[in-house]
Amino acid sequence: MNRTLVAGAVAAVLAVGFLPTSAGASPRATTEACAVDLGSVTAGGDSWMQFMAATSPPTRTYDHIVGRDVYPDGQVRLSATMSADANAAGPEPSGYLVLGDALYKSFYAVNFADGEILRSGLSRIGGGWASFTAVDQSTYSSGSFYRTNTYGLSGDGVLFRWTVDTQGGWRNKASYPGFSAVKSMTLISQTRTYDTFLANTRGGALYTIHIPTATPMKPVVKLVRGSTWQGFEALVAERCGQYGTLLLGIDKDTKSAYLYAVGHANGTATVIQNRGKLPVSLDDPVYFHWTGPAAAPPFGE
Repeated sequence: MNRTLVAGAVAAVLAVGFLPTSAGASPRATTEACAVDLGSVTAGGDSWMQFMAATSPPTRTYDHIVGRDVYPDGQVRLSATMSADANAAGPEPSGYLVLGDALYKSFYAVNFADGEILRSGLSRIGGGWASFTAVDQSTYSSGSFYRTNTYGLSGDGVLFRWTVDTQGGWRNKASYPGFSAVKSMTLISQTRTYDTFLANTRGGALYTIHIPTATPMKPVVKLVRGSTWQGFEALVAERCGQYGTLLLGIDKDTKSAYLYAVGHANGTATVIQNRGKLPVSLDDPVYFHWTGPAAAPPFGE
């Protein structure tokens, strides 16, 4: 595996750009502004990638099918962040998905030029996921330190966390209730000692959910904004600069998307700049964040 192929182009305020159009080439230009690497699964089971850039006004600077007919039509309900290693032909994406009642680990290799699947597989992790409304994974490494935590939010508002070891085993299951109002959530921070999600509620509030990695699991919730955020069914975040976050809010009812520049999270003092509505129509049922092994971990809180 040649990890230099997924290193990505690094702008002054952005360090992601991981899927090569050809060996050694990145679709993200080195001079490009901060952008959200938005992934989606279509109703037909295709995997897609788009770059939503914080230009003025905001624009979609890249739009490409990653894999054709990767999944059964209409079966994917949720997707965690997908990570892509690369070989000479193209990316090798992997990550967790919920299909029906079960959670699966997905892997496939693809010819990036035309989306042809070279090989693929779905490994069933376990059932009981029919009521879950969110799933995501946080992988953090620094030197010899490595951790992977997977999170799931159930329909009754219980937030679950598992530790996934290097052999793929799930252990140290922990949970915390009280999140039934959450509509969507996205990871904005990964450090050695905590993860942080940004979440909107059905009532319109925007919160940070700070989750120390220690046991027992004790999230710390802080209000960021008290209203106007109820319209988004999906939030997708990307690191922007050293401390900031570029946030994409997707309104599935109107098929529209809005981009926000979010300063380092600090409760209601958090600076949020509305960059505007994107000139796109988004009608896929499932959205997620693309990342790669060379991407710097988010540090939005």
